Amino acid sequence: MPRTVAVGLDPLTRDQVVAVARHGVGIELTDAALDAVAKARAHIEDLAGAERPTYGVSTGFGALATRHIPTDRRAALQRSLIRSHAAGAGAPVEAEVVRALMLLRLRTLASGHTGVRPAVVRTYAAMLNAGIVPVVPEYGSLGCSGDLAPLSAVALAAMGEGEVFDGDRGPVPAAAALAAHGIEPVVLAEKEGLALINGTDGMLGMLVLALADLRNLLDVADLTAAMSVEALLGTDRVFAADLQAMRPHPGQAISAARMAAFLADSPIVASHRGPDCNRVQDAYSLRCAPQVHGAARDTADYVSTVADRELASVIDNPVVLADGRVESNGNFHGAPVAYALDFLAIPVADVASIAERRTDRMLDAHRSHGLPPFLADDPGVDSGHMIAQYTQAGIVSELKRLAAPASVDSIPSSAMQEDHVSMGWSAARKLRRAVDGLTTVLAVELLTAARALDLRAPLTPAPATAAAVAALRRAVPGPGPDRHLAPDIAAAEALIRSGELA
Repeated sequence: MPRTVAVGLDPLTRDQVVAVARHGVGIELTDAALDAVAKARAHIEDLAGAERPTYGVSTGFGALATRHIPTDRRAALQRSLIRSHAAGAGAPVEAEVVRALMLLRLRTLASGHTGVRPAVVRTYAAMLNAGIVPVVPEYGSLGCSGDLAPLSAVALAAMGEGEVFDGDRGPVPAAAALAAHGIEPVVLAEKEGLALINGTDGMLGMLVLALADLRNLLDVADLTAAMSVEALLGTDRVFAADLQAMRPHPGQAISAARMAAFLADSPIVASHRGPDCNRVQDAYSLRCAPQVHGAARDTADYVSTVADRELASVIDNPVVLADGRVESNGNFHGAPVAYALDFLAIPVADVASIAERRTDRMLDAHRSHGLPPFLADDPGVDSGHMIAQYTQAGIVSELKRLAAPASVDSIPSSAMQEDHVSMGWSAARKLRRAVDGLTTVLAVELLTAARALDLRAPLTPAPATAAAVAALRRAVPGPGPDRHLAPDIAAAEALIRSGELA
């Protein structure tokens, strides 16, 4: 984990975003960035006194862009923009999301293409380093012209208005939190209000965080799938490299190789490898796991390229170009990010779906090859993992609904000036819920497969899968009479999120 992350003219990496957003790593502004910011501001100062109207400097916004604003009203224009656009509703979004969008907006501000003063850039950096998290309501962004309401809530806090979380305290008045950390509230000048809110930073931040989670979850899915194959007396032969090479998708090869490695030297697999085994081939949920998990990996790889391009982008309207021109553009439209968010929700749902099918197979005495019904200690008196599978099924059903794209919708706004929007923020919010759902589904498969492997005694699992069972057993007891199962599921979720299994 880095001690600090430099914010300057170079693109941020996904790992840097996660470090700041999720782990509280601080940031430092580079001298090159501050120089670029000062040079761009000089161009805005020149335009502020010019007769020719410039959007966001001497005009209104959106459908009011034709309104010329006199010089003595331009500070009020920026202040009014933030107050009116901080119109979100609903519960506050997660702190890591707010920190991600603040960092990404700061990186654009520090690029020297937005025209803000260095003082504004320093204020955002100071808020991040102080751990001040503005209260950002969940609803209010259409994913076009930027995540306007969420970013306005942050800008409002920088002005010393609205509410924030300050460490463990909150919500508290933003002015009090800024004062407690010695941060002077921003008094916005020309162009600055617009520059603070015209970005896709919220949806991009959530995409980056989801990719980090999925990198771990797809590794865990390979492991729990291998445990299920072993517990169900399946074969590892289908994961051989020469078979996978006949369909050369890179993600498939990775998942198959991982599953084969997890099952290497398994006494359980060896016990039914001989000529007496009458099973020709396993069910699809076992045999085709590399194909499904691999396709999910390849989708995540594609989406990662989109995220990396966005991290190298400067999103504002208008922008200050190197030659001093200030030009309007459409780069704030969230379609590239929205499509990626929607795309990623599909394999999340499908990886969960195939995991639920493996779990159900382990609980069905007609298909589990000798395991007790529902893995119950005393079937009939005990129900074992019966209802844990219900929980999985309910979540998988929800994940299928969450896989329906948000980006195909568009509701015109701002008196038809903004007549096509991306709904990327909505796509990001549902992807976060989907990632949480996949975590729970894999936790149930982990619990079930570990219990099934224990019940195969005296046969023992492979060294790798045995290590996974041992890690789980440090938090969750082994087979026995029914007990309160919800804490076991929560413990398995915590183990998965910790990264220990991966």
